[in-house]
Amino acid sequence: MRDSWANSGGSPDGSSGGGPDGGPDGGARGGSAGGAGGDLHLDLGGPGGLRASLMRALRDAVRTGRLAPGTRLPSSRSLAADLGVARNTVADAYAELVAEGWLTARQGSGTRVASRAEPAAPGGRPGALPAVPRQSPHPAAPARTPPRILHDLRSGRPDVSAFPRAAWLTSARRALAAAPSAALGYDDPRGRPELRRALAGYLSRARGVRADPERIVVCAGFVRGLALLGEVLGTTVAVETYGLWIHRDLLARVGVRTVPLPVDDRGADVSALYTSGARAVLLTPAHQYPTGAPLHPDRRTAAVDWARATGGLVLEDDYDGEFRYDRQPVGALQDLDPERVVYLGTASKSLAPGLRLGWMVVPEALLGPVLAVRRETAETCGALDQLTLADFVDSGAYDRHVRAMRLRYRRRRDQLVAALAEHVPAVRVTGIAAGLHAVLELPPGTEGPVLEEAGRAGVAVEGLARFRHPAAPEPGAGRPGPGRDALVVGYGTPPEHGFSSAVEALCAVLRRVLGGCPALRRPAPRPAAPAPSPGPPWRSPAAGRRGSSSRGCP
Repeated sequence: MRDSWANSGGSPDGSSGGGPDGGPDGGARGGSAGGAGGDLHLDLGGPGGLRASLMRALRDAVRTGRLAPGTRLPSSRSLAADLGVARNTVADAYAELVAEGWLTARQGSGTRVASRAEPAAPGGRPGALPAVPRQSPHPAAPARTPPRILHDLRSGRPDVSAFPRAAWLTSARRALAAAPSAALGYDDPRGRPELRRALAGYLSRARGVRADPERIVVCAGFVRGLALLGEVLGTTVAVETYGLWIHRDLLARVGVRTVPLPVDDRGADVSALYTSGARAVLLTPAHQYPTGAPLHPDRRTAAVDWARATGGLVLEDDYDGEFRYDRQPVGALQDLDPERVVYLGTASKSLAPGLRLGWMVVPEALLGPVLAVRRETAETCGALDQLTLADFVDSGAYDRHVRAMRLRYRRRRDQLVAALAEHVPAVRVTGIAAGLHAVLELPPGTEGPVLEEAGRAGVAVEGLARFRHPAAPEPGAGRPGPGRDALVVGYGTPPEHGFSSAVEALCAVLRRVLGGCPALRRPAPRPAAPAPSPGPPWRSPAAGRRGSSSRGCP
């Protein structure tokens, strides 16, 4: 038996085709290698000579689907060199397979797998019977077709169509040209020093973070940083009652239990930390996610005091700190005590989540354990992306992009608020001083019906209940917390050309569901002269014909 890896990308001299005679192996020099474009493993075992073994191996590769229809094969010269056989052996095998219909050969196109050659059914062997799936004693429910999304208003997502491609490409070219060769090797577990230096300067200037480049750890987005901290802490972490379920699930997967903290219009109630049993707390102090309230200054101080008194840690999620509209940005909590607060930031909202770039500013005592876990997992971010972001920040392009997006998102917020005031005036909008989303207060019992109608209309939007911690007590007398029906509407998500239609579709959904709710009806204007009152408008025959428009109303 003879096994060989044959290069299907062309001959060693760079030609991708075959001989100059234009025969079965004749391909155009310098052309594309086509679908395979890499190594080709062939098993030349079995009876017969080399040509017969080669033909059998190629047939099996085509039959089992390893060589897909249209795949370009190596030239006879290249394949013969890889297999250690005479070129005529390969050329004759190609010619016979072309005659049998397995391959095709054309002048200037080389030798390719015939388009009509189909792979075998699952099983891997010619003639193998398809596997019969095991029948479950409990028949599965028919698969539900996911609702079609026409307008995406989910929160936590930026307008990725506004990604600064040209400026990013300029930084990428500049960074690659200046990159030292060492940058392409195995990296420092903290990340590239160029990016850490750039981030230290930016975070200090723009967010008030006390950042030493040596204590910055670059990670693949906020979630990877949180998972890393969860592995290091391995203890109970307090989280806000309303927050992203993904973060709670992620901590649970690394063995960390989460306990909820009440949330009100002053942010998280951190006084509950002393009885929570937690050794760390995850907060969104600049803009509570998703209710939108900033953490009150007294509570910011109280959170740090708790960490000092108990030896605990505050994990600060500064997910959208750059986007404030009506007043100066709220500075980072980390500035109050850099040895008790871990600052976490990300480029997911300011640039794009697909970059998978985030960062942590870690207390000195925690840096060693964090890097130890990082070395065990050998997890780092792409060096070229880090170098590009470093240049993007240092050149001022990051600041310019953030300023431009801040203006765009503010205009969208104002447009959303104005449309709701015009079409659904009694819906209260909150949490809009910052960020990329707004909270729309709904009458009790209407969140579910609104979400159902939105799904039918192709409007992707989230209800506030989805963000609630499953262990949180129900709000009641003496318990702070929203405890309300509401929508969380992301106005950063749609592309610019689709935002107006998305807002119109949302308003139409709210009108259809809430139009007959007495809680949302304004009183009829008082007539100029005394006259018999026709009664409230929702009691009129016309209003009575609204039918399903009052779904979910109390």
